[in-house]
Amino acid sequence: MQAIRVEGLCKVFQVKEKEAGFKGSVKSLFRPVFREKVAVKPIDFTVEEGEVLAFMGPNGAGKSTTIKMLAGILHPTSGRAEVCGLTPWKDRRRLGFIVGSVFGQKSQLWYHLPPVDSFELMGSIYELPRTDFLRRRDELIERFDIGPYVNTPVRKLSLGERMRCEIAAALLHKPRVVFLDEPTIGLDVVVKQKIRELIREMNREEGTTLFLTSHDAGDIEQLCRRAVVINRGEIILDEKVSRMKREVLTYKTIELRLKEEHGLLELPGVEIVKRSGAGLKLNVDTSVIGIEEVLGHIVSHCRVEDVTIEDPPMEEIITQIYERTGKEVKEHGPDSLDGAEAS
Repeated sequence: MQAIRVEGLCKVFQVKEKEAGFKGSVKSLFRPVFREKVAVKPIDFTVEEGEVLAFMGPNGAGKSTTIKMLAGILHPTSGRAEVCGLTPWKDRRRLGFIVGSVFGQKSQLWYHLPPVDSFELMGSIYELPRTDFLRRRDELIERFDIGPYVNTPVRKLSLGERMRCEIAAALLHKPRVVFLDEPTIGLDVVVKQKIRELIREMNREEGTTLFLTSHDAGDIEQLCRRAVVINRGEIILDEKVSRMKREVLTYKTIELRLKEEHGLLELPGVEIVKRSGAGLKLNVDTSVIGIEEVLGHIVSHCRVEDVTIEDPPMEEIITQIYERTGKEVKEHGPDSLDGAEAS
């Protein structure tokens, strides 16, 4: 069964033109000129119940606008969408009881109050019976391990602590669909991994459908089986993450700080992109050599003080995808993408 269905969904904004010369002129005040800005071109996709979908794209691609339409915050210019069988912008109140949202840069918790007070407020908003609310609240506090700071004002929490509370708050009413917009933004590696584990657990144990946007390729690799890529308001790719890993997510960056300077590191698929004293930055083509093999070689030949492994920036990934899909369309026609998605 499909949790989300989108057909020809489009959003065009009317943007007021700024007049050259004197700011706030009489002409611009009484006879403003508007131009159309297409934020989302007609797009089509579906999300199955219980699926974890990655909705990827660079800044300004149309991700947030699409989420706002699916959450009923924005009315589309044209097209149709259904979330759990409801039209979001027509049935927004009913939809609010079956969907949840987590925004990495915007909090739904009251800044000066402890999270437990925000939980109380949200329990009332979602009209949860008192007994059910207390049982669910205590279950989430234990699962997310937020007991030590659930009574601490939000303003005093670290970003990682706050994000755990944000996810718990979004799950209080047992939503069927949760929109996760950059849930790991600004978090360190250890906390990111913990948040990912909690998201996986939520999906596995409760069958929650997750609609995830992220600029972190690690989120996509570890959480999602399928990714939809949007760029300049149009979907340019819809395929399995496993295939993307083989064809696009094919390199990682390793930054090393050694205890002493070292000579050349010669391995197939490994390129030294920066050297500064005892510091090294390597690009590793994972389609040629595995990260484990590279790290094993480094540890056996060098004295390592610190090591960091990073994914390529999302903008770079999108560029590669855009170039590859554009090349496929040019060589094989537009139907070539349909075959790619099905494989």
